[in-house]
Amino acid sequence: MKNNFLLRLSLTKGIGAFGKQQIYQFAKRHQWWEFDGLEVRLLAQTTKTNDWNEWTEERLSEIQRTHQFITIEDEEYPDALRYVPTPPLVLFYKGDLNLLKRNMLAIVGARDATNYGYHVLEELLPDITKRGFVIVSGLAKGIDSFAHQFAISNQGKTIGVVGTGLDICYPKSSGNLQIEMSQHHLVLSEYPNGTTPAKFHFPMRNRIIAGLSSGVLVVEAKKRSGSLITAQQSLEYGKDVFVVPGSILDGRSSGCHQLIQDGAICVEKTQDIFDSYDLWNKIH
Repeated sequence: MKNNFLLRLSLTKGIGAFGKQQIYQFAKRHQWWEFDGLEVRLLAQTTKTNDWNEWTEERLSEIQRTHQFITIEDEEYPDALRYVPTPPLVLFYKGDLNLLKRNMLAIVGARDATNYGYHVLEELLPDITKRGFVIVSGLAKGIDSFAHQFAISNQGKTIGVVGTGLDICYPKSSGNLQIEMSQHHLVLSEYPNGTTPAKFHFPMRNRIIAGLSSGVLVVEAKKRSGSLITAQQSLEYGKDVFVVPGSILDGRSSGCHQLIQDGAICVEKTQDIFDSYDLWNKIH
């Protein structure tokens, strides 16, 4: 009953992530897992129409037959993600779910990355993967794809979080990489099959990347970019933000320099990352 309720709630349009979280917390507190569309609308404090009642048992059963997923009530759901302000109620997945039990480091950066960004990852990732970190990123062009590819080529493991259904590869240039990761690593989404890219999906995806990971490494990012949103979310969630400095002549590193000025950890070598985790482990 819980999983049916959470699946239906997660799929219902017309209610934002905050409203869905309110409804979930109410249902959990009162062990009340059966609602109708009017009750859902009142609990979400919205006058918008929604498609709650369109998700019949038949349509939910179809999703359950054709998708692999976990809900926030399942043991397999990653603990780190439970405690972000608006965690996804459902995660659809393809691949090895056991990777969620390991230490994860997010790597984000510019889509139009330079050779410098490429070589930075080429230098840093062998040691990071040897240390056992699973690399988390968003399967976008540039730094995201480089990070996934270098993790794989260094016999590491990697997780991709996408802003579409898992049956859609976006961008198309990442298609082969996404398929490989679905088979041998892990790809996650909070959206069911058939969901096409939408602008608002990607900030929502970024909160999952930040929530899953114990820290985020930023390599080449402009001042106004999705990478800085992910870094800010990581800070809000109490995670470490690591930043690789770049050229002062290249705007693609201006956001990185801003983060360093604001107190992020400047990374010139992998030991700068490991020292932070070693200190955390000593304290705890």
